Amino acid sequence: MARITYIEHNGTEHVVEVANGLTVMEGARDNNIPGIEADCGGACACSTCHVYVDPAWVGKLPPKEDMEEDMLDFAYEPDPDRSRLTCQLKVTDALDGLVVQMPEKQI
Repeated sequence: MARITYIEHNGTEHVVEVANGLTVMEGARDNNIPGIEADCGGACACSTCHVYVDPAWVGKLPPKEDMEEDMLDFAYEPDPDRSRLTCQLKVTDALDGLVVQMPEKQI
């Protein structure tokens, strides 16, 4: 289990426990967190689960694979360092304390 903080664009925080093996996107979906739409259901075929990772966590996450990099080109205002697709972040104990912030909108 990992405790993940999802911050809406307006600053509203949601702290939830997400089971290991799920993705950060599934944690948001299962806990009705607004701001992560996940239109493709986690297939890395859209960019509607885009978030900005807290700067303290950027170097602690696994690197982006090519498919995620490509899909981030379609995200709203991607940040080259902080943007990630939550469907590509598998939850483990190592993600306990992760903080992500949603963009103003998903496209």
